[in-house]
Amino acid sequence: MAQATLTITLPDHVWIQQVSTANPDATFRVLAAVPGANTGFALVQITGSNVEQVLETMNDHPQLTEVTLTQRSDGEATVHFETTKPLLLFSSRNSGMPIELPVTIQDGRATVEVTGSRERLGELAAQFERLGLQYRIETVTEQLHDSQLLSDRQFEVLTAAVEQGYYDTPRRSSLTELADHLGIAKSTCSETLHRAEEAIIKQFLDRVPDTDPESPLEDQLVQS
Repeated sequence: MAQATLTITLPDHVWIQQVSTANPDATFRVLAAVPGANTGFALVQITGSNVEQVLETMNDHPQLTEVTLTQRSDGEATVHFETTKPLLLFSSRNSGMPIELPVTIQDGRATVEVTGSRERLGELAAQFERLGLQYRIETVTEQLHDSQLLSDRQFEVLTAAVEQGYYDTPRRSSLTELADHLGIAKSTCSETLHRAEEAIIKQFLDRVPDTDPESPLEDQLVQS
């Protein structure tokens, strides 16, 4: 399973792009959302210094067929609405890839997190392109269970190393003492730890954000 964080640039003809760019200091957090047959319903929390202006614009926008204020306080409001242009919802529905909530939108850009197979991620990217949603991949990481990352023996030796203080500073256990504790040869203990450390370090580096927009990870993501 792959987990991706994307920044979506919303098209000019969509209400949320128009409202959020007209009020760049406002932050929209989509708390819940569900697509209908031709519309979408959502609950959004709006924060900022000009919430009243945002609400007035939403009430007057033709793409919002229903706007209901559910909570209001100084600098914050929560609104339930129906829209005829739920592009993110349609992209999620058509690709079979759930978008994790909340989704944050500010100044015409949405931050989206998704988790699924690379095939589904590729279909989601294709849906974005069909609907005119420009996107940038911020991170792509592979989600592995511990049982997939380390063998049972590697996990056992690594756990013992931590418990015995082998990784403490200063160390409370030497490699020889750790091997004696486990009842294995020192060379076997060293090699098993090295392989476990190699797997963990490589997984950690795979999670570091890739800053190159032309990286192979992006190519893998958009493949269908």
